[in-house]
This record gives sequence, structure tokens and C-alpha cells, in this order.
Amino acid sequence: MIILVVNAGSSTLKCQLIDMDNEECLMKSNAERIYGPGTFMNVTFLPSKNKEHFEMEGASHADCLSKLLETIFASDECPVNSIEDIAGAGNRIVSGGEYFDRSALVTDDTLEKVKICGELAPLHNPHAAACIEALREVAPNLPQVLVFDTAFHIAGLPEKAYRYALPEKYYSEYKIRRYGAHGTSHKYAAEKAAEVLGKNVEDLNIITCHLGSGGSVSAVEGGRCIDTTMGLTPLEGILMGTRTGSMDPAIVTFIMRRDNCTLDEMDDLMNKKSGLLAISGISNDMRELEEGAIAGNEKCRLALDMYNRSVQKAIGSFYAIMPRTDAVVVTAGIGENSEFTRREIFEGLEHMGMIVDPEKNKGRGGDRVISADDSPVKVLIISADEEMCIARETMALI
Repeated sequence: MIILVVNAGSSTLKCQLIDMDNEECLMKSNAERIYGPGTFMNVTFLPSKNKEHFEMEGASHADCLSKLLETIFASDECPVNSIEDIAGAGNRIVSGGEYFDRSALVTDDTLEKVKICGELAPLHNPHAAACIEALREVAPNLPQVLVFDTAFHIAGLPEKAYRYALPEKYYSEYKIRRYGAHGTSHKYAAEKAAEVLGKNVEDLNIITCHLGSGGSVSAVEGGRCIDTTMGLTPLEGILMGTRTGSMDPAIVTFIMRRDNCTLDEMDDLMNKKSGLLAISGISNDMRELEEGAIAGNEKCRLALDMYNRSVQKAIGSFYAIMPRTDAVVVTAGIGENSEFTRREIFEGLEHMGMIVDPEKNKGRGGDRVISADDSPVKVLIISADEEMCIARETMALI
């Protein structure tokens, strides 16, 4: 059974074809700079790693998906010759609001709800909906599944964790609450960590850290998320590549009054012009900031210090609310690949029993324990594999 995984970002489209009989990836594609100048798409067939490159100036998400299908069907390397060879499509959806606490089949009703939730994820949900509709046009009988970043949190968070201290009407009428994000990644990281430790996830309390350009930390007790750092939108929580993370909300009105900002300008400032980029003044890429700090750039050093501190505070707060903490997991681009960041974060957490072994911490990626043998709390790296998680969810539903 072959599943197509579709992950529509704000200006990207990442897809995979996965043979679920042996959980083998057959094809990976990545389109970038969608709608803008310099739009391109790379399609890589596995295991040969042969790559095809397409320049697609100004293309939409739907255009890229259409080109991808055309490329797959024409390839001699891929066992998929037509849409009939695909058993189903799994679509990553950033926000399902309160409508969804689990994955769901695409119907007219569920697709309409995805569009309604576009207000909570305006940079992602509309593009995901466009891809779903494009696939429906090409293959109206192809089963499609919605896999939500928010579902893991919606299913687990107690009211004391998801409510904000606002008058009742803002929750009852506007549904302002904590929704979280990266739920698929947090769920996969917790379950995989339990597997690496040789235990059942239901028997463990784990703090999961999705550390990428966007980042969030979650408390997972017995396999259920009981708290998470991202809130109504992905803006809350730890400091991120271009997002502020948590800050005094009065700063928003203060800046808007001083600079006479519009709502859209303020939103753009907090989401796209802040975070590591703003502090360093150079980049939101952790690799460049680490190089800058090593070379003596004080602004890069400050950006790293602020980032590490924000992650430490998140881990510490969740350590405080769980009856015990068995493990801490780091995943995603920074978590998996930055030995430097991992070392600095956990050097500040040794007093809580999170002791990283310098030798084990070396290198990139891999599903492995990096804590010292006598560390009371185990620390692990888990390689993110959201696409496989989406494919499994899709297969289960269809």
C-alpha cells in the first residue's frame, strides 16, 4: 500500500511517497519560494537518490503538486504509474481548532472546518486546503486524510492548561485557548523515545523538545500531552527563528501606539522579523549564529544565550508540573543537528538530573541516548519523521 504525504507550508511544499508494506520511502520532493520569484522544486527518487530539478517561477502549491504527480507517473524509477497506484493521501494540517482531537477523513464537512481554522493558521491551512482540492479534482475517489498538528494537544490538555485568564466569552464565543503545534512531531518523539528505552510510552513521563526554526516544548505524561508552550497560534512559547516567543503582551500595544503600526504590520513584526534574526541582526539560521559566536560576534552570542535560556525555562516549568520526569527528548533540525546547542541547554539543567555525556552528544541525528549512564533523567535525540507518522495515521484511517 503506497501513501502520498502532502505537507504544505507557507511558501513550501514537501511530499513523500511511502510504501507502507515495509515503511520505505520511495520519493521525496521539496518545492520552495512558492508564489514568489525563483520558485523551484526538487524531486528525489529512492534508493537511487536520482534527482530532478524544476524551475517553476511564481507557481502555486497546487501547481507544484500537479507537476509532482506528472513527474512521478512518468518516472521509470517509481512503482507508481497512475493515481490508481496510490492508496491514499495524508495531509498535514497545522490547526484543526477544537473540531479535531484526532485525524479525520476528508469530506466536504471536514474540509470546510479546515478552512474555518485558517484564521488560526493563516500561513498554512489555506494552502493545505488548496492541495486537497487539487487532488480531489484529479482523483475524486482517492481517500484523503487530515492529520493535525493540534490534535495531540487537543486530545490531552486539561482545561487548566488550555484556558487563558480572559473573560469567559473569549473562550465560549471566540474559542481563544491554547491549541499548541508540532503535535505530530511531539507524539512521534515520545513514542520513539519509549521504544529506544525499551519501555511503553504509557509508563513514562517525557518532556519533548521540537527545536527547529519554529519550536515548541511539551509535557507528555503516560503518552498524553498535558501542557505545551505554543498557544492560540505558533507565536507563543520559546524564542524561535523569526518569532518573538512569549513576551509581555503590553509590548504589542506599546509599539503600535509609538510607531502607529497597523495590525498586519505588528503581526509581521512578531512573526517574521523577530526572534534569533532580530537579536543577532544577521540570520535566523542556527549554524550561522554558532559560527558567528565562535568568531566573537557578541550579538550572535546573545541570540544563542537567549534561545538556550528560553528552552531551559520551558523544560524546567514542565519538570515542575509532572509527578516525575523520566526522559527529555530533543528533535527537529536544531535539536538533532546542533551538538553545540544541546550541550549548552543541558549544562544548565544538571541540577535537575539531566546530565549529558559529552562523547555521546557528539555528532548529528540518530535515535539515541546522549545522557550519562548514571543520569537520573535520560536525555535522547530522536530524528523527526513527521511524514512517517502522517502515513501511519492515513493508513489506519483508510
